[in-house]
Amino acid sequence: MNALKKAVRHYVRMRRSLGFKLRQAPALLADFIDFLEAQQADYITIALAVQWAQRQPEASPPAWAQRLTCIRGFARYWSATDPRTQIPPWGLLPHRFRRAEPYLYSDKEVQDLLQAAQRIGGLRGLTYYCLIGLLSVSGLRISEALNLRPQDVDLETGILVVAKTKFGKSRLVPIHGTTQRVLADYARERDGTFQRGLPYFFVSLRGHRLDAAEVRRTFCTLSRETGLRAPDASRGPRFHDFRHRFAIRALVGWYRSGQDAKRQLPVLSTYLGHAHVNDTYWYFTACPELMGLAAKRLEKRWKGKP
Repeated sequence: MNALKKAVRHYVRMRRSLGFKLRQAPALLADFIDFLEAQQADYITIALAVQWAQRQPEASPPAWAQRLTCIRGFARYWSATDPRTQIPPWGLLPHRFRRAEPYLYSDKEVQDLLQAAQRIGGLRGLTYYCLIGLLSVSGLRISEALNLRPQDVDLETGILVVAKTKFGKSRLVPIHGTTQRVLADYARERDGTFQRGLPYFFVSLRGHRLDAAEVRRTFCTLSRETGLRAPDASRGPRFHDFRHRFAIRALVGWYRSGQDAKRQLPVLSTYLGHAHVNDTYWYFTACPELMGLAAKRLEKRWKGKP
């Protein structure tokens, strides 16, 4: 089993060098190798892979499928060294992925959230006001916004450096002049409060990086205050929905101005930090305004036909 344990380390290192984070893979693969050793198996078989994937009967079918997918990737890699290796085919432990229904915030709902954040008061209120405002106009992921460092935010040129995010990529994100001014006001208030170097642009009252769980709890509270979710609702609009809103507004803007949306898609894809344009299509959820514009374009095209 030492060879398999060494191969796991090499496999994880290789995949991470390609930009994959593989946060859970090392622990899962190590557990799988221990399982093979306990079964006195000399090589990976489909039957043992499925058995290991379902070792947690309380887990859901999607969790089983995720565990098996982890083994499938490693087995494909290891089969080049050990031809006895059996690679679990796709279709085993099937499950149907359910996409979370995106929520398209209206301008009023965004304004209500910003006003609710301001009512928190003090630096904390200003922090959430700027964080929510930035997400609504930039299309950043919440993790990207929380990881921004002071040196990543150029308030002179209006450029954000989003470093080493999904797939290990970095990108430059331009922001509007109005956004620059709001962030500059926040930076002055923040620096005046702490009067020392800070590791992150958005900070807690102790000057540390904002805790992601606390940020989501606060957003949940603000959502309830503004009526975006019921007082006892555990689910509702998410930070990620701001990215959907940003993508839809960009597409609607192109249609309105008569631009070729197909030509502009690679620009939006790069702006959002996607590896492929196909990833951007995920964000184009139909909305009444978008459907109306599409219908007009279709009607115009058909009118031009004999």
